[in-house]
Amino acid sequence: MSAESSTDVRDVHPAAPAGRMLLPVASGADTVAAVRRLLRPYRWRAVVTLVVLIAGSGVGLLVSPLLGRIVDAVVEEAGSVAILGPATAIAVAAVMAGLLTTTGTAMLVGLGERLLASLREQFVERALALPLEQVEQAGDGDLTTRVTGDVAVVGEAVRGAVPKLTKAGLTIALTLVAMGALDWRFLAVALLAVPIQIHTARWYVRSAGPVYARQRVAEGALQQQLLDTIGGSATVRAFQLADDHVDRVRTRSTTAVDLVLRGIHLMTRFYARLNLAEFVGLAAVLVTGFLLVANRSVTPGEATAAALYFHSLFGPISSALVTIDDALASGASLARIVGVAELPVPGEPDRKALPRDGSVKVADVRHAYRSDHPVLHGVDLDIRATERVALVGASGAGKTTLAKLIAGVHRPAGGSISLGGVGLDELGPALTRRTVALVTQEVHVFVGTLADDLRLAQPDATDEQLRDALATVDALEWVDELPDGLDTVVGEGAHPLTATQAQQLALARLVLADPPVAILDEATAEAGSTGARVLEAAADRALAGRTALVVAHRLTQAVSADRVVVLDAGRMVEIGAHDALVAAGGHYAALWEAWSATRS
Repeated sequence: MSAESSTDVRDVHPAAPAGRMLLPVASGADTVAAVRRLLRPYRWRAVVTLVVLIAGSGVGLLVSPLLGRIVDAVVEEAGSVAILGPATAIAVAAVMAGLLTTTGTAMLVGLGERLLASLREQFVERALALPLEQVEQAGDGDLTTRVTGDVAVVGEAVRGAVPKLTKAGLTIALTLVAMGALDWRFLAVALLAVPIQIHTARWYVRSAGPVYARQRVAEGALQQQLLDTIGGSATVRAFQLADDHVDRVRTRSTTAVDLVLRGIHLMTRFYARLNLAEFVGLAAVLVTGFLLVANRSVTPGEATAAALYFHSLFGPISSALVTIDDALASGASLARIVGVAELPVPGEPDRKALPRDGSVKVADVRHAYRSDHPVLHGVDLDIRATERVALVGASGAGKTTLAKLIAGVHRPAGGSISLGGVGLDELGPALTRRTVALVTQEVHVFVGTLADDLRLAQPDATDEQLRDALATVDALEWVDELPDGLDTVVGEGAHPLTATQAQQLALARLVLADPPVAILDEATAEAGSTGARVLEAAADRALAGRTALVVAHRLTQAVSADRVVVLDAGRMVEIGAHDALVAAGGHYAALWEAWSATRS
């Protein structure tokens, strides 16, 4: 029901599972630009946070030269009085540095959480506006891993990696300045470690970045396979496909584990190179300090301070470089989130045309999910306002595809569809959603009160309107028997609803939304025989006064329809009233005979 979104500035990930077109992944430049836009409303908060962190790092750097003064006092045998002042200053500096650093870190984490919350809201907004065709092509696993796993990874980075990396970067920069202030030669030899560290960081980023990106895609593919296998467990058992599905899960699990092990191997080599850089740098500073003290260029205390400065860099440098690991993982996740969050909002037509009634016209509609496998071949269908049409045919005939095309879920590959004399493109996504509603056999019960669940269809509905809608679909009796009536919390982990009750809830939403056109796609298929009879009666009342297209799982639904449309291999082969089609002895008559035989 939404117009297709453009992804011209983003790349679809090349590691998509076979048959899947994953949702977009933002480029590095797009990701940085998105973070800047999110940061813009909080720029002054960011400046204050940075100032506090710089102050904390600067005060902490006073400890090394103060220790150097103590060393000089000891060497000069100046006595305990000369040591007392620097020692007291060290204690004060340590306390101040701790307070400032803690305050700055808390402010930074708070800022990061605000940015993440804004990004998460934008992600959900864009995800809900995505064309359902695009979501189906990507698979549920791709979207769910982004909104769960990827958001969790970025959240952990906001609370851990970002503060560590920021603090480490400030400490490194200020420490190098302090070493240069002692003597420029200390700074010069300390920089001998930098080429090794830069080479190590570049090698790790170049090697590990693609591994982490592939790892996130592999986890999404594994999630999708688990959803397919568990969700279709009944079919898997019925057709004895358990071994095949176990092999699929094992293959995708192995791929994900192999990528994790590759990341660990890279990290081990990364640490080894960091240790080499630390050895080279510290040895150079110690040798230089010895030579400078020998020719009286610096005091022993200054040489001690330089050595302590460089030694104090071990932690920040290791933290900064090791945090690259988390930064890469979170960067890959952030790019996947931004890839969806920055998608353009589906456009609405400049001049909206309102449908004149609830009629539906399908003209020469063709569709294919793959170019070499057409599903519909030139379907023509006119449905009058308030007419009820049943869509029947064998499995795979194209019934659901035609229903989704009329609902605006998919866009036809050829031909046109209009509602009330207005083409879907002219209506736009928002007006299409208000004009036609699709109810399928897959009903989601949201966690919350039953009243809130119903008000998704009409937010300003009164309790009386909710009860009227429930009464229309024969659900009021069991709702009144709930512990708290309309205020009963339902959904996962709360009060459970049966398949029949969940479908009645969906039909009540349909009544509240009150669209002129309604489509039921096998909406009674999951309820069982007794539940199906209840739902057929409820659906009959919910559809009263609307144009209705019913994808009939049970042919009793076709008997009460004004007309029956029979699809076979993507083509409309028969159309007419139930009695006339049975008398004609064609496709529908054969279907009815088979259906009647199973019932008897």
